[in-house]
Amino acid sequence: MCFLDLEMANLIKFAQMDYKQLNIDDISFFKSVIGDNYVFSDEESLQNYSHDETEDLSFPPEVVLKPKDTEGIAEIIKYCNVNNISVTPCGARTGLSGGSLPIFGGVALSLERLNSIIEIDERNLQATVQPGVINQVFRDAVEEKELFYPPDPSSKGSCFLGGNLAENAGGPKAVKYGVTKDYVLNLEVVLPTGEIIWTGANVLKNATGYDLTSLMIGSEGTLGIITKIVFKLIPLPTKDITMLVPFNSAEKACEAVSAVFRAGITPSTLEFIERDAIDWTLKYTDVKLQIDDNVQAHLLVEVDGNDLDLLHKDSEKVAEVMMSYDCGEILLADSESQKNQLWKLRRAIGEAVKSNSIYKEEDTVVPRAELAQLLIGVKSIGKVYGFQSVCYGHAGDGNLHINIVKGEMSDEDWNTKLTFGIREIFELTKKLGGTLSGEHGIGLVQKNYMDIVFSEKALDLQKGIKNLFDPNGILNPGKILK
Repeated sequence: MCFLDLEMANLIKFAQMDYKQLNIDDISFFKSVIGDNYVFSDEESLQNYSHDETEDLSFPPEVVLKPKDTEGIAEIIKYCNVNNISVTPCGARTGLSGGSLPIFGGVALSLERLNSIIEIDERNLQATVQPGVINQVFRDAVEEKELFYPPDPSSKGSCFLGGNLAENAGGPKAVKYGVTKDYVLNLEVVLPTGEIIWTGANVLKNATGYDLTSLMIGSEGTLGIITKIVFKLIPLPTKDITMLVPFNSAEKACEAVSAVFRAGITPSTLEFIERDAIDWTLKYTDVKLQIDDNVQAHLLVEVDGNDLDLLHKDSEKVAEVMMSYDCGEILLADSESQKNQLWKLRRAIGEAVKSNSIYKEEDTVVPRAELAQLLIGVKSIGKVYGFQSVCYGHAGDGNLHINIVKGEMSDEDWNTKLTFGIREIFELTKKLGGTLSGEHGIGLVQKNYMDIVFSEKALDLQKGIKNLFDPNGILNPGKILK
């Protein structure tokens, strides 16, 4: 079973007592707002919305609501605020930190029907969308107009843009192009009171008052419900070159990462993949790849742009850097099919690890030059506490996904000792100049570690912001902060 520490369990039990349990009058109100067909309280629906992709945690809501517009959401939120009913916003439920788990029951507010691309403004390189649009659907729509929306998390084929904003998602292309927040201009938000606001303006520069737009991004649905998003877009790069670089030492692979940037090259992607991650994924998928026995890690590198000659020069420079760190024979993807196979391998790692064992995934991030020290430290901590770790991630950003695998670890050690090992990993991350999460968010499972990276005063300020927006604490309660 999954690891859920006693402190967290007691917190949930205590807080659950403060929220109203739904009754027939509440259900009748919700049906009057959005219609009988979009209010669900059957067992199957409650179970479907009880979990995301965070381990095997499950917390069923009391009802699932699927409104279709901002006004419907505003009515629901206002009612819940007045009646002290907890509301957990949810989308595709692909998150890895428990951000959309309705841990106090109440309402699971699904945004899946808000799934329209309202406008793609080619003149201003902007787009207005609803939060239930799938990331890949949006990317495909703008690419048809030779425009580009770079954030591309591994779940891009299923995750919603609203969820991407909730966690400030990144993905492989973040190393060159930035993360979700770098492309958001303006947001329509329903506040916990039911009031509707716009947070900014549809402009590229804005020094008008506090930056409410940035505040909402990464807030994991704890401050308001995002109902419309205005994105900026950029011209679509038309060419790319992809390389897979093997190393006999995982540490050498990590050291090579910052050297690429010091050589003046900014790849569009630079991914680290440990040997176990490759082996498990090859068994899990139909990807064919021959790997020498002594290879311990790979870097997956891509450069992109519009001038193929310049890209070849960049890739040659990258290869020179890699060879100075004792890499093996570099595989240059010589076809679109081969490139797609390499990316299929990379994007399937999370599911492959999950299929092998009970696990926990930590989303650490450090300055990229410290990546090797982080990897060494994680392996050392694993030996002390008896767990195996499988590591991969966005090395160009210093963002290492650490999959802690139960393997032969006893149930007792998994449930009682592991939390201390995780805390040591985060303390090491902080010591190296990093922090708890690069793109998965804090949600439910990481909030007990926030004291590692924030002072008591900084945490109090964040709690004050939460209380200002949501004084009754109805909106995604129990997430981010204790």
